[in-house]
Amino acid sequence: MKTTLSQRDIDVITAQLGRAPSGINAIAHYSPNGTPQVLEMETWVFDQPFPTLYWLSSKAIDKALAKIESHGVVKELEQRIQEDESLKAAHHASHRDYIARRWDVMSDEHKAIIEEKGFKPLFDTLGIGGIANWDKVRCLHMQYAHHLAGDNVIGRILDEEYGIKAIADAE
Repeated sequence: MKTTLSQRDIDVITAQLGRAPSGINAIAHYSPNGTPQVLEMETWVFDQPFPTLYWLSSKAIDKALAKIESHGVVKELEQRIQEDESLKAAHHASHRDYIARRWDVMSDEHKAIIEEKGFKPLFDTLGIGGIANWDKVRCLHMQYAHHLAGDNVIGRILDEEYGIKAIADAE
């Protein structure tokens, strides 16, 4: 459920990021204890397109995912996507979900700017984290942020095989 930012949210996010937040549209996901974990970003920031819809703000999840990434899990997941047609289809569906959500939450003003400046084809094709090749994963953090806020098969795998849900729920 999407909610707007309170002063408490801004204070927590500032502590999480180590700087004042900018370009946030809303909180896309809170932990069960009420800690912001996923930020929904504006699509037009600092007079430029910003295709990353969901930004993981949780330090605990960030640290756990960084550790997993350092062990080569991204490459392993990409290999699984190539070998498993049902996983590939689910991964592509995750990208479509992300694109649809990004366009749905975009303000009419930002839609008009993006269309006027010719960026709509990018927003229609760039998937999770702005990636063009949907058979790649790029970043577990963006995949997991989308999982918490939307529908993402890689996030489900991270929960099932690496226990990330327990870390997310404990925050």
